[in-house]
Amino acid sequence: MKSELEKLIALQKTDTNIRKLKKAIETAEQRRASIEQEFEQHASSIREIQATRDKAQTGRADLERQIAENKTYLERADRNLKGSQNQKEYETAMRETDALQKQISAFETQVLERMTEIEDVEKILAERSEEIESLEANRKKALKEFDKELTANRQEFEAETAKRHEVFITLPPQMASIYNRLAQRSRDGIAVAEVTGGSCSACFMKLRPQMQVELKTSNKIITCESCTRILYIAPEPESKAVSQDV
Repeated sequence: MKSELEKLIALQKTDTNIRKLKKAIETAEQRRASIEQEFEQHASSIREIQATRDKAQTGRADLERQIAENKTYLERADRNLKGSQNQKEYETAMRETDALQKQISAFETQVLERMTEIEDVEKILAERSEEIESLEANRKKALKEFDKELTANRQEFEAETAKRHEVFITLPPQMASIYNRLAQRSRDGIAVAEVTGGSCSACFMKLRPQMQVELKTSNKIITCESCTRILYIAPEPESKAVSQDV
């Protein structure tokens, strides 16, 4: 295979890999957010249960505060009852005491309801504790692997970019210009296409038999009659070629 064509093929493979790496790097934030969202969706039901528990705990704390306040008022009402000077003061103190006792009793009933609710929720969370732990562990693992892959992509992108420059500067100016023009014109950046199954792998146009023979035997740079990309036929692996000769 001609050295210039070999350089063009190497350059194409490098450019294709650079495009792939560039896309992976540019879409990294979006893909990371997708990972987060996927785990968030799995965790949403658990978060709802946890929110129910937290709400019940807050409600219980508020009820206990009101009970404590009413007990303070009840102590004052008891003092007023014991120190009443007449029937009116006595009846007023009795009504206040009775109302406070009923209110405290109602609050205590609600506290028991909240405690039962909290116990039920805690039981559910305990049953799903293994799921919760594995979910968070898997999330951390997935993000760690993603960050590791992103770092590797960035390093490879830099190495491939440097490699491209080394190959590109060795091309004859006219050949480099043709390559750039073809690559920039193509949406997929393909300027050099392999012939597979007798067809151009870029536009899938079937090549004439004569052109296929020329690709195997000629020293010229041959382009596709349909898409004008530079064509090449990859040599057969040595193991396959040997087996065919036997």
